[in-house]
Amino acid sequence: MKLKYLAIMLLALLMTSVSTEVFAGKKKMIVSTSENDAKITVDGVTMGSGQVNIVVLDNSCVTVKAEKVGFLTQTVTFCNRKTAAKLPKSYYIEMVRDDSYDASIQLDIANVDMEVRTQKSYDDAWRLLNQIVVGYIDAIEITDKETGYIRTSWEVQSFSQATIRTRIIVKLGSDDPLSFKVKLVSEISNSPMTSVKADEMFKEWDRVLRKYANLMSEVQSRL
Repeated sequence: MKLKYLAIMLLALLMTSVSTEVFAGKKKMIVSTSENDAKITVDGVTMGSGQVNIVVLDNSCVTVKAEKVGFLTQTVTFCNRKTAAKLPKSYYIEMVRDDSYDASIQLDIANVDMEVRTQKSYDDAWRLLNQIVVGYIDAIEITDKETGYIRTSWEVQSFSQATIRTRIIVKLGSDDPLSFKVKLVSEISNSPMTSVKADEMFKEWDRVLRKYANLMSEVQSRL
């Protein structure tokens, strides 16, 4: 019994020693952002907004991310190691405007077939549609007057943390009354300089670059 008791005591002392060693060197710091409502996450866990207190355990690292709609995501890694720079007691993150957000506008025409009716003849309507489309994107991938189909190539624009690709698709809606369906396809990749061919990197975006914002109103007014 005495031997068993001594073994338990030694194990308890060992565990206490390990626990003390792990937590003895922990560092506390305050992380704040220039935007009071920016969401702050630590290793993927949401900790708060604007300002949070974090703990970095001895011989470990944490990754802090600050996010807000309309601003670029900021990511910082802090390490509490002998070989790393000394951790500051506080750290301030300056949020920077998202250039892709500022260059775009949220519209309900994105990725939606918008029907446009016209009283013009088919030839006149087809000529006008081609003029309008080429005025926005001059690289036409497919055009077929007999079926009433137009599809432009992708127009790509890269930003600090995103790549936006845009194309226009026109389809014949009906012959009587004459109508066409026009779609402004807007997609985003959350990475700059993404290849236009990397389809798996893009997803539909509910925003439209400002230079395409008047497409539908122009189609409706001219047809």
